[in-house]
Amino acid sequence: MTALPVETDPSTASAGEAAMWAAVLARDPDAEGRFVYGVVTTGVYCRPTCPSRRPLRANVRFFADGAEAEATGLRPCKRCRPTESPPAERRAAAVAAACRLIDASDEPPALDALAEAAGLSRFHFHRVFKTLTGVTPRAYAEARRGERVKSELDAGSNVTEALYGAGFGSNGRFYATSNARLGMRPSDYRRGGRGAVIRFAVGQTSLGAILVAATDKGVCAIQFGEDPDDLVRALQDRFPRAELIGGDAAFEALVARVVALVESPTEAAELPLDVRGTAFQERVWRALREIPAGATSSYAEVARRIGAPRAVRAVAQACAANPAAVAIPCHRVVRSDGAPSGYRWGVERKAALLAREGRPTQ
Repeated sequence: MTALPVETDPSTASAGEAAMWAAVLARDPDAEGRFVYGVVTTGVYCRPTCPSRRPLRANVRFFADGAEAEATGLRPCKRCRPTESPPAERRAAAVAAACRLIDASDEPPALDALAEAAGLSRFHFHRVFKTLTGVTPRAYAEARRGERVKSELDAGSNVTEALYGAGFGSNGRFYATSNARLGMRPSDYRRGGRGAVIRFAVGQTSLGAILVAATDKGVCAIQFGEDPDDLVRALQDRFPRAELIGGDAAFEALVARVVALVESPTEAAELPLDVRGTAFQERVWRALREIPAGATSSYAEVARRIGAPRAVRAVAQACAANPAAVAIPCHRVVRSDGAPSGYRWGVERKAALLAREGRPTQ
């Protein structure tokens, strides 16, 4: 590659160099891989994000890559290590390796062991892991074990075999949180919901059919659809042995409240919910319920709100897994440019809900 122009006088620097210098001053992570800069007084070259004290502009030269910098006699900075992968990539690789280690372990590995494997301090590893995944290493490990229990039960294992197969050292440790993990007792889950009582009804809205289902603790599902029969079959497939009871007059009143949320979403209506997901999903769903009618947030804003600014993709996935339309208003999460993006019940429904809240979409 051809070396970038060199200007020693900032007043005569090109617009491109001015932009690169601004990136160095801001330590802009988006500039990683675009260029490196050399400091003639120290004889080293650095990444744009190097944490070292910023040099004087007159002593800085810009290069397309490390090879060009080294051709002029400069050596790589020992602090930002520009010859290695960018720090963000190294952190992501370390977290991915830790996740694989957790997935392969019968017992959740100790935090010290995970940090040592990642080559980071205990505190730094914990912070990096939570930033990138949105949950702590412990919460991730517990969620993965819960998923393994479900897989074991789905495969036909009895409860004891499933618990020990997933790495739980005792039944008591799992049973203490089994409702939160499975939505019911493990034995009921294994039997396809046998023993669970779920009331349901299908109503009609201007956006199509809507199924509402609830346990004795609260609403567990609100689903849009075109065909009422398809909605009911999906509920039956999820809990083939649960006791599904058609809604009575009292339940119809609950359905009416849900329909009102669809038709007049600006009217506040808090519904009791009985929804469960991973620790991260539940954090996202709580944040969504804090977005008021008439307002929207981007996926990035929601990620920042829950303390996981890099977990934008995971936030989008949690929105897609939302079990309770309108009650958990994932339709209020839009792209950074304000345009509606994917919605599990159709972008047209999302746009219609936003329009009714006074937020016309682009």
